[in-house]
Amino acid sequence: MNEEDIKVLIFNINTEYYAADIMEVERILGYKVPTKLPDSPDFVEGVINYEEKILPVISIGKKFNLHGENISDDSKIIVAKSGDERIGIIVDEVSEVKDIKSFNIENAPDIAASISNRYIKGLIKLDEKIIIFLRLASILSDEEKEEIMSK
Repeated sequence: MNEEDIKVLIFNINTEYYAADIMEVERILGYKVPTKLPDSPDFVEGVINYEEKILPVISIGKKFNLHGENISDDSKIIVAKSGDERIGIIVDEVSEVKDIKSFNIENAPDIAASISNRYIKGLIKLDEKIIIFLRLASILSDEEKEEIMSK
């Protein structure tokens, strides 16, 4: 692997492919039903016990308004890390870890930039597919983190 390669985890949600830098991923857990939190935002599925700590679990499908997310035997919870913070992200399926050349990553088009610059690093072109390259650490705004953690 050289400097131009980025190792990414590829997963899908509602038939769309997404990727995250493997350095932002702490672990991939089998799906377990989170405990609901009262009055939490719609996209917060609840919390689970993760290494003796409470881990908030969110649905990117709901966060991005992608309807049709379906929990199955292939569903996983990706534990994303940013400093000391951890969040769980529900995905329909984890497909692979892959080395991506940086020249295969393009900036997201301006039409998407206004809403998603915060959490989209770019678009990866791979085998005729376009994969949305996410910044997992930025999926939740500071206000959303505050709201979830205060429950």
